[in-house]
Amino acid sequence: MKSTPVKGTADYLPSQTLLRDYMQSVILETYRSAGFERILTPAIEHLENLEKSDGGDNLNLMFKIMKRGEKLTEALAAGGEESSLADLGLRYDLTLPLSRFYAANRAKLNNPFKCIQIDKSYRAERPQKGRMREFIQCDIDILGSESPLCELELIHTTATALNRLDIGSFTIKVNDRRLLKACLAACGVPDDRMDTVCISLDKWDKIGAEGVQGELEGKEIAPAVVEKLIALLSGDRSLESVQALCGESEELQRTSKLIADVNQLAAGSYNAEFDLLLVRGQGYYTGTIFEIQSNKFRGSIGGGGRYDGLVGKFTGENVPAVGFSIGFERIFAILQEQGYQIPTRQRRIALLCNENEAVAAMELAETLRKNGDSVGLYARPKKLGKFLNRLEEQGFDGYLVYGETDQPKLMGE
Repeated sequence: MKSTPVKGTADYLPSQTLLRDYMQSVILETYRSAGFERILTPAIEHLENLEKSDGGDNLNLMFKIMKRGEKLTEALAAGGEESSLADLGLRYDLTLPLSRFYAANRAKLNNPFKCIQIDKSYRAERPQKGRMREFIQCDIDILGSESPLCELELIHTTATALNRLDIGSFTIKVNDRRLLKACLAACGVPDDRMDTVCISLDKWDKIGAEGVQGELEGKEIAPAVVEKLIALLSGDRSLESVQALCGESEELQRTSKLIADVNQLAAGSYNAEFDLLLVRGQGYYTGTIFEIQSNKFRGSIGGGGRYDGLVGKFTGENVPAVGFSIGFERIFAILQEQGYQIPTRQRRIALLCNENEAVAAMELAETLRKNGDSVGLYARPKKLGKFLNRLEEQGFDGYLVYGETDQPKLMGE
């Protein structure tokens, strides 16, 4: 049997798990202090829900679950087409499950509903640094309100959590899908090709202007239209250039005010700026979109936006909704690289004793725990030095040999 984890997943040592638990506790505490409430949803979803979610390229990365028992036998007997063999799937993000949850439970929820989700999602990604097949997302969402206050609160609350984790300086990029589509329309993109063009534009940072141009040409977008798009997006992408191309609009004013308000709240601890090239690959976004980029480490460390149409796929009614997700795995990788030390954790003490001292040693351990230490009890080894080295590697701060002293001795002393 294989001792290594499945490709794209990871085992975490106790010291790594301690950091991951701390990160989640800081994020959860920050979210709850802002009035958000946590829910839990299953990792398994109906496949038809996932396939109808407008999830962009994520739909190509779904893990599908085969039918079972007689249903699988019948599907195989009927021809065994791939599309007929699965009826469930693992969620690729937390937004679709939240929309289904809200549709089923909204009569029991506050309106607007301010929601927390911290849980695992799954995508058949090509594994690389900070990008896993099994990964944790930390989401906050507000459902039931069209107010621009929602976007401001989500951005500020998320930024507060990141500042508490001390990940270094970061920039929040802001755009609006409606502004982007207005620019695409001005360049001649037909309405029915908007979504597929947006999916290609979302890859600009990865494959560059030439790669995007080639992909658009492969999608049979008219050469003149492609030329206009590349020229637009390779040049000045400011709000002023959008206004010059498309004119004044409510979306433009709303975006400009949101950026100004965010920067006022940030007071220099981070900054927000407009980026016309910000797309967000998921097709369910309908309005404001945003993304956090570390100024030191390449790539996005969070993102989200408004998805006013997704809940309506379940209810048949328009329900405004907007959310922001922290890229937990990338932040974890950043903190590990920095050698981050948890600032307020308990001291970890190892209490060593002989077998005939077990009861008395346990009583001493309880006393130390009441004084605020985390105390683990271990049988006294024959080779003490080697054992202590291993404890230090595992993050223990000190040790105590029962019967020799009443106070812990710190590692390295």
